[in-house]
Amino acid sequence: MGKLKVGLLFGGRSGEHEVSIISAGAIYRGLTTGENLDRYEVLLFYIQKDGVWQTGTVAQQVLTDRQPVETEETAPKSRLWQFPTQASDVDLWFPILHGPNGEDGTIQGLLQLMQVPYVGSGVLASAVGMDKIAMKMAFAEVGLPQVKYMAVTRSQVFSDPCRFPKLCDEIEAHLGYPCFVKPANLGSSVGISKCRTRSELEKALDSAASYDRRIIVEAGVVAREVECAVLGNENPKASVVGEVTFESDFYDYETKYTEGRSQIHIPANLPADVVVQIQERAIQAFQAIDCAGLTRVDFFYVEATGEILINEVNTLPGFTAMSMYPQLWAATGVEFPELVHQLVQLALERSPS
Repeated sequence: MGKLKVGLLFGGRSGEHEVSIISAGAIYRGLTTGENLDRYEVLLFYIQKDGVWQTGTVAQQVLTDRQPVETEETAPKSRLWQFPTQASDVDLWFPILHGPNGEDGTIQGLLQLMQVPYVGSGVLASAVGMDKIAMKMAFAEVGLPQVKYMAVTRSQVFSDPCRFPKLCDEIEAHLGYPCFVKPANLGSSVGISKCRTRSELEKALDSAASYDRRIIVEAGVVAREVECAVLGNENPKASVVGEVTFESDFYDYETKYTEGRSQIHIPANLPADVVVQIQERAIQAFQAIDCAGLTRVDFFYVEATGEILINEVNTLPGFTAMSMYPQLWAATGVEFPELVHQLVQLALERSPS
């Protein structure tokens, strides 16, 4: 039997384009290492920031240099949706497109139409996992504890001068300070603000509304930030639990992706019963929105009260050298090449053909 042709799909039209390139480089090395070298042939597909698909030497150069292709804002329509001829050779897709147009169900829908297996969750879980409001509603339905929150729309923020102050009054009364304002559909802490005063809240709402028409405001909580990785399909397994610590005010984009700004502790120093509860709730969250393949589930552990509050899921977590997901599985006994191999096999398992 010949090698399985894996289409590694990276880049994309989101603010996490550069992170996707770094993740793809790690996955490429994992799929071309050890036993995987005899199992898989990796075909590279790079989506430029303007939406044009590239393969061959262009895609390889991007992966090698870890730098995106410089493009105009938007490519001519005639160049969009012109797939490289090599796309028809792909036996299985491995998308590693973070953020909007990558992990929100859009590319998953396209791959579904291609009728070729792909790594990761399908359209439903990807869409719900990306939209923080829909995600929290789903978690509430299955009884997963979480912080208090309010859903806000762009139209409320950009409303007349009489309605906007009333919205801020409601947020203050229901959530108080500090609180966090987030665009509902962006990843990697993009557009998130911590608010301690009315003026900060007003600025944060205005900023979040510039990113997304759906906004979520969450109550602040004094807690440890812990994460658990889930791997599987119908019978998923949870990894050991890790913890992220940092000295900045909160875990923002710069802290997350700047070396030395945050520290990962694996395994987290937690009571055994707390670890078990986190693992059980991670699997519960995975199943609640019908995830598949891989998901990282983030929690707040309120040490003072013993509460475990689910924060969010990431259905296509980062695979960079600093990323928590592969590190959690390595600490659980699944090294990187074996991890990407299992993800490919899980994708094949879900394929109807």
